[in-house]
Amino acid sequence: MRFAAANLLLNAPDLVTGETSDPHTKLTDAVRWAVWAEDAGFDAVGIGERHASPFLSSSPTVLLAHLAAVTTRVRLLSTVTVLPLLDPVRVAEDYATIDHLSQGRVELVIGKGNDPVQNQLFGYDLADQWTLNREKYELLRRLWREEQVTWSGSFRPPLTGATTLPRPLQQPIPVWHGSASSTESTELAARFGEPLFSANAFHPTVKYTRLAAHYRERLAAHGHDPATGVVGVGCGGLYVAPNSQDAVEAFRPFYRAFLQTPAARHNAPEFTDVEEAIARGPLLVGSPAQVQDKLHRWDDEFGGVEVLQVGVEGIGVGEAAQKASLELFLAEVAPALRAELPSRVWTGTEAVAA
Repeated sequence: MRFAAANLLLNAPDLVTGETSDPHTKLTDAVRWAVWAEDAGFDAVGIGERHASPFLSSSPTVLLAHLAAVTTRVRLLSTVTVLPLLDPVRVAEDYATIDHLSQGRVELVIGKGNDPVQNQLFGYDLADQWTLNREKYELLRRLWREEQVTWSGSFRPPLTGATTLPRPLQQPIPVWHGSASSTESTELAARFGEPLFSANAFHPTVKYTRLAAHYRERLAAHGHDPATGVVGVGCGGLYVAPNSQDAVEAFRPFYRAFLQTPAARHNAPEFTDVEEAIARGPLLVGSPAQVQDKLHRWDDEFGGVEVLQVGVEGIGVGEAAQKASLELFLAEVAPALRAELPSRVWTGTEAVAA
């Protein structure tokens, strides 16, 4: 198993302390967290994309290009690229440029996004989001694999003999298909035999494992070996402490406040407190042994987990405590999972011991 640290640049009041960072601090903190994550031993860092308050991650390509200059080892992920809102020609050009600047370390996670306000901002009908995602990815995929592309679709002007520049350094740039709620994403990933990334953030785990099972079924239907399917998963929060009850009690105020946020109300998780979300849902909270055991269960339930993504947004315990939790995870949980659950992706990303 590999490990990614992701940041959506949520610039809202801290759910526990009520404090808010200024935008400049939040943006520079995202860079500082990414550098820290590489030094700490993560395999990848991710920058999300949102175009609505209270997020400041509207320009992930700018941030990832900067991270290409200040990191050397980690994979650089877009988590996610909200492709329905974007022009595939621009996406092809921007990420191919970052691919060169990073010496071939960039990867995309594409998806429809999770905020209806974004569609209004860009002038798209929310009802078209899946059609937009599919059509735009079909074009993006061709632009990275072909030159002199001639194409026509429903949402942008046609192309005649188009070649985007620069050509990607990687052939091709890896693309993951973000999956949260619908078989539309699992179908698209399976059609092309490409990796799936499960959000696994709000609901009982079984909702997401069913989508992963659908992905593997559809791989076979499209003529791919289901055993070649690659699945990554997110989580609704990670907090590790030497004593499990200390971890639960430290995380409880954050999770209770989170359940009252607009994002939680929009997604309507069925959990009412931390213990339920640990037992049946997306929280990785407890002792190192408990978190390791749960990730083994997820590996079984998802049919194999190659990558785990954790957030590095504030969780109301203070930066020092959050980093201590992540360091404990990397020291006592990650090494066993790397050894026991080998990953087929991101070879060469391991941190070298000093």
